[in-house]
Amino acid sequence: MTLELIQGLLLAFALVVILMPPYIRLLRHVGFAKQIREEGPQSHMVKWGTPTMGGLLILIVVLAIFLVLRWPVQGGVIAPLATLAFVGLLGAADDYLNARTGEGIRARQKLLWQTVVAVAAAWQIQSTYALTGFRVPFVGDVTIEPWLYVAFAAFAIVAASNGVNITDGLDGLAGGTLVFAFVSFLIIALLNEPQQPNIAFLCALIIGALLGFLWFNVHPAQVFMGDSGSLSLGATLAVIALITGQILVLPLIGLIFVLETGSDIIQIGYFKLSGGKRIFRMAPLHHHFELGGWDEEKITLRFWIIGILAGLLGVTLFMASINALV
Repeated sequence: MTLELIQGLLLAFALVVILMPPYIRLLRHVGFAKQIREEGPQSHMVKWGTPTMGGLLILIVVLAIFLVLRWPVQGGVIAPLATLAFVGLLGAADDYLNARTGEGIRARQKLLWQTVVAVAAAWQIQSTYALTGFRVPFVGDVTIEPWLYVAFAAFAIVAASNGVNITDGLDGLAGGTLVFAFVSFLIIALLNEPQQPNIAFLCALIIGALLGFLWFNVHPAQVFMGDSGSLSLGATLAVIALITGQILVLPLIGLIFVLETGSDIIQIGYFKLSGGKRIFRMAPLHHHFELGGWDEEKITLRFWIIGILAGLLGVTLFMASINALV
């Protein structure tokens, strides 16, 4: 199994590295360029015109390899594959509109589509695995009503999707932190009882594709992930957390996404309640540090370090919980 994971990871990495240069030229040719928000940090204006929608190639490579090597697809992995595809389509449409008009899909319309996909994925997970609750660290399985499980699971999927999307604001930031999160869940899938080899293999493919993407996305980025990647990969991460039974560990493993989203919520809420005052220089959190004088590379690397440590803590919590319940 370990050999298959390594081979899958390397294959996904190689395909993305080989296909990305012509894909970037195609994006430039059709005019799929990033529109930079004028209210954002002025240092980002140099990124105007950088090709976006790089995440779409990640999805295509991952889905193609998995379907070729794991056909017919088993029921236990349909939900993350479908989530990757359908939320990816939503993100691609948003990237397209943003490149063409400067404005993407309206927030409410985007949230509605995310919710539809999230509810369908949550229902499929619940029915496939006959789940009736959650695994709470050091406590064990806590039973709830099936409809309540679906509602909570759908909320988690939408929250993770938007959390990664908010984090995708610096070169390499979202891609790197996603790598560490998927590595954590690859380990969890292998150590879970029973093992979940298909989930582990999907994680390996995503890790490999993300590493290939980062080859072109580290500062100064030649291509951006776009919503096609950030929305879909965030949602897929939550689906995998649900299938492994470790959705309550996801906020720790995805700590960077939680901090970024939390800073945005706090900033908006305080701004409205205080009549225009701010807690952070700018939200989300990475912009706060940018305006504080930190270089973009320094912010990204330090957030990566936090992501690595958070992933290690999440896996440690998972293992300690298993040992405590044996």
